[in-house]
Amino acid sequence: MSWLRKYSSQDLLYIAIMSALGLAAKPIITPLIHLISAPLMIPGGSLAGGLYMMWIALAIAIVNKPGAGFLVGITQAIVMLSMGYFGNHGAVSLISYTMPGLIAEIISLFFRNKRTLPFHVIIVTAANLTGAVIVTIIVMRLATIPFIISLIAAAISGIVGGIISYSLFNKLTKFRII
Repeated sequence: MSWLRKYSSQDLLYIAIMSALGLAAKPIITPLIHLISAPLMIPGGSLAGGLYMMWIALAIAIVNKPGAGFLVGITQAIVMLSMGYFGNHGAVSLISYTMPGLIAEIISLFFRNKRTLPFHVIIVTAANLTGAVIVTIIVMRLATIPFIISLIAAAISGIVGGIISYSLFNKLTKFRII
């Protein structure tokens, strides 16, 4: 656990807050999105994912230290599993929460400036696509065409989530909250 020492208490607080906001947003957003996605036969998580994956991008941009995105993902996975909320995914939740954070973290290493719109859009889209691929292949086992539709929905949602993430980041910076 000595690797956690590179994070200040404030960094860990931001990571915890972003993890909590991602978990809190999911049960609110998902049923609303299902009203749209169910009639279109699109997986709801793919379409809603950008709206709760944006917290990973925000954590990476705010903390600006390697591992912040992964910590958000693993924190969410541990909280979900410890609360006994497995949803439809069961133990796969450990992977479906952790991998988007890890992929976002890896991609963020290619960005020097984490305060830009392209950073937020790419990170949220990559995280959401990762989650969509994991769920549609391992849990849902979709055929090719529904799988492609799911990925398109995930990409669109990721773009929207990235724009919202960037906007929130700017507001937090403007008001000197971060």
